[in-house]
Amino acid sequence: MNFDYESLKLISWGILVLCLVGFMLCDGLVQGICVLLPIIAKTENQRQQLYARLAPVCLGQLSWLLTSIAWLMTAWPIAYAVFFSSLRLLLIPLWLSYICRTLAILFRNSLANPVWQQWCDKAVQISAVITLAEVGILVGNLLKGIPFHLDSDMRILFLGDIGGLLNPFALLSACLTAALLVFYAACFLQSKNTGEPDHSNQTLTFKAGISFILLFGIAGLWITHLEGYHISSEILPNAAANPLSKFVKRGEGLWLDNYEHLPGLWSIPTLVLLGVGISLYLSYINKTGWAFVAGSSSVIFAVITVTISMFPFLLPSNRSLNSSLTLWDAGASFNSLTLLLLVAAAGLPLQIILTSWAFGLGLIDNSVNHTD
Repeated sequence: MNFDYESLKLISWGILVLCLVGFMLCDGLVQGICVLLPIIAKTENQRQQLYARLAPVCLGQLSWLLTSIAWLMTAWPIAYAVFFSSLRLLLIPLWLSYICRTLAILFRNSLANPVWQQWCDKAVQISAVITLAEVGILVGNLLKGIPFHLDSDMRILFLGDIGGLLNPFALLSACLTAALLVFYAACFLQSKNTGEPDHSNQTLTFKAGISFILLFGIAGLWITHLEGYHISSEILPNAAANPLSKFVKRGEGLWLDNYEHLPGLWSIPTLVLLGVGISLYLSYINKTGWAFVAGSSSVIFAVITVTISMFPFLLPSNRSLNSSLTLWDAGASFNSLTLLLLVAAAGLPLQIILTSWAFGLGLIDNSVNHTD
């Protein structure tokens, strides 16, 4: 089957969204569990069981993150360069938190020293909190716009600072992301309890779910007044990559443009709230397995909501509007995207199968949820 350049760009964008969904489902679950560590594992025996489950998967769950980065680098090399050069002030703490968490999990039991183990427990939890916050801040800045400029020679100039990246909307996004993934992890933990209903986990799920619903509503109202971006010139989807060949305008509520043109898209954020609400109800009646499925769907639709709202933008610039990067003007060549599609056709099904197998095994033993 032959695809034209426009179709290849759209398919590549869809694969990027799939990779981001996989990352949030897999690594987000591990991060959420690590945040809840002091609550779900109160005894040393419970903590050892928890780490025994997490250690084999703490590196493997990063596969979706690495796949997302690799796909961005190969499918949209300009966007990759801008992302990592402009947001390095946020990415360095993110990478350090990943390293710290992984080392703490792997080497916690290398010393039978309570002080060492307590420090490792704190490192795991704090690094997970930092990771969730950083991911949310990155999402918030993508929606608000990144302060970069591309000159005529395609050199990248970052025109912001760390204070600008830690803006109020980005901090709200951090809280929203943390609430969603803690809720998701709490649903998973409750689903692993096959004994009597665990009311502490049920309460935790309820609090995290309600927090997410409230924050999601606040973010939705904010988006209506947040300055979004829109391509005001002719779109040339089959043209070669040239980010400076278009004109972009900015205005309040423009992130809702796609929903106005295609009202059916409103079903996606609606499904986010519906998934959380159904999950809370199923958790309440102790249908914990289905509650986890509904919670997982809310994570999936939350990622799709952000990406659909930004479409076709990848990295909007709030300092140099015409430097904003979209999937139409920042992509790799036709031949490169064709080759990447073949690689994805072979590799992604295998990765999905392996991830499903890991989920089938379960990350935490049932006994973790009970005191000894």
